[in-house]
Amino acid sequence: MKITEALAELKTINKRIQKKEEFVQTYLTRPEGIKDPLATDGGSAAAIEKALQAIGDLRARIIALRRGVQVANDETKLTIGGMTHTISEWLIWRRECAPGETQFVNVLNRAIQHARNEAIRSGNKMVSKESEATGPTDIVVSIDESYLAKDAERLEEVLGNLDGALSLANATVEVRV
Repeated sequence: MKITEALAELKTINKRIQKKEEFVQTYLTRPEGIKDPLATDGGSAAAIEKALQAIGDLRARIIALRRGVQVANDETKLTIGGMTHTISEWLIWRRECAPGETQFVNVLNRAIQHARNEAIRSGNKMVSKESEATGPTDIVVSIDESYLAKDAERLEEVLGNLDGALSLANATVEVRV
């Protein structure tokens, strides 16, 4: 089975568990004077026991599927934007690193633009770290702006290509369950 199929099965299993839990709650108690509505099928106690067993089996299947997907994600490498990581690593990067990287690049670009606007407004010069400042009020930019622009573009490209690469991997990578 492919990762996509495993993920779809997980959704189905969770719905099935929910229905079985509702069934158990419905027939959990009844007054002694009321006839057991499941008497013809062995009684409520037997039906509940069967449902609980099924819930346990379904939860075991969830564990097996999740573990299979995790192993596939840990073993499958994807190269995007010249960087190679496992699917697991890419998922972590997208969730925990990419937002911070993107925000930091944007903050740096805004700070440089703000300094540039201030320099223009006050009649000062902006110079790169490699250039010579001609006056004490010249503003020196201590980072290579072309590097910063390339880094922002790289981040956009990687994020743009990542979803497609993950979707393709989910449709083609086998899960061993």
